[in-house]
Amino acid sequence: LSILLSLLVPAHTTRSPDCGGILTPSGLRYLAEVSKPHAESVLRQDLMAPPAPAPSPISPSRNQITSVKVDKFSLTLIPDTGMRLSIEVDLSITSAPSTPKEMRLSILADLHVEMNPEGNLELVTSDCKPTLEEVQSSEETDRSAPHKSSGSDVEKQINIEKICLEVSKLLLFPNERLMSLAAPFPITPTCQVQYLPLAAPMYSEQGIIISLQTTFQVAGAVIPLPVSPVPFSMPEPARSSPSHLILAFSKHFYTSLFSALEESGALNVSLLSSLTTATLAERITQMGSLFQEDLPVVLQAVTRSSPHVVLEEDKAIVKLFLTAQIGAGSSLFQSFLSVNVDVTARLQLSVTDTRMIISVAAIEDIELSLAASDVGPVLAALLEELFLPTIREEVPAQINVVLRQGVFLPHIASFTYTDVNITIHKDYVLIPCNLQLEA
Repeated sequence: LSILLSLLVPAHTTRSPDCGGILTPSGLRYLAEVSKPHAESVLRQDLMAPPAPAPSPISPSRNQITSVKVDKFSLTLIPDTGMRLSIEVDLSITSAPSTPKEMRLSILADLHVEMNPEGNLELVTSDCKPTLEEVQSSEETDRSAPHKSSGSDVEKQINIEKICLEVSKLLLFPNERLMSLAAPFPITPTCQVQYLPLAAPMYSEQGIIISLQTTFQVAGAVIPLPVSPVPFSMPEPARSSPSHLILAFSKHFYTSLFSALEESGALNVSLLSSLTTATLAERITQMGSLFQEDLPVVLQAVTRSSPHVVLEEDKAIVKLFLTAQIGAGSSLFQSFLSVNVDVTARLQLSVTDTRMIISVAAIEDIELSLAASDVGPVLAALLEELFLPTIREEVPAQINVVLRQGVFLPHIASFTYTDVNITIHKDYVLIPCNLQLEA
């Protein structure tokens, strides 16, 4: 996976990958497997269509294709070049005066993915060789060369060259689906994520390597994100990975995600404490002169700087830097304390369908410090005693409400992810998974 950076040197220094993926040879085999019935349907429609009217009654259409069956359909990797599509199709052909005959249509095509001027990935055919030959019946003793003459008669009628012009449509990921890879996906009502391909994929023995850069939008505008101090690169996975796809996300991706959430205001939370102004006045005497009636105490926490994500072996941590205004009153909020709250929390990662579910699993550390006070000095120990239980319980709960919809992973339409295995390493996360075509 180090190839994600080393081979895909971006044209502009401001554009560098922060995530990517490898479609492995086993993933290509799966795509071929699920494309086979689709290809048969497309070929049946093309080849069994009624023939064009004959130019004169003297030369009526002699051949009628009565059956189309895809016998073999394979997609293999050609390192440094692209993919090779190999198809063998059995045709049953009836001609009026004679008995039905069996023919075999073979298609050998070289495909690769290019990046078009609009920045979308596009499947392109670089070479295609169709051949059509008659299959000898088992009753025939002479099993020499196929009958090329009768094959060419049929060839004129069904125009196998046309199949080569649209051979990529025989696969289940034509360009409409590839374009869906770069579609914007919602995270919250005001925040979106988009994965933009940086260049055409590279082809190695490990698979097809796609390098992506993430952009986040808040209220429709792309937001500037923290600059990654080091370019994204990772060690190579095992060559014989059984997974169809290996997705990879850098620490920068997660820090950018939380920065986008912070920018959108999604991490600002309002926490209702079990305390009231009367119970607080028992511990902070000046409270009594500020509030004559007993009111519920509320903490309104806002981010004071961007969150920071740390990835270690088997461990993901987010550090949140909040300022909590502590006050009273529901309709008219009156603040009497301002407290800086630094929270270090463990993150839990999982995948559902095509979404990565991120949740705050456990708080590892909280630091409170007094920023401003309208009720005189308050010792740090008293701040912790009064407000720590509420912060410890409510901050993770409310952030998890924001995160519960998950973050869409890069994916193409109609495919979802199964057999997911997430591994967290120092500065990056690997997500090997299998593809599954949705019903």
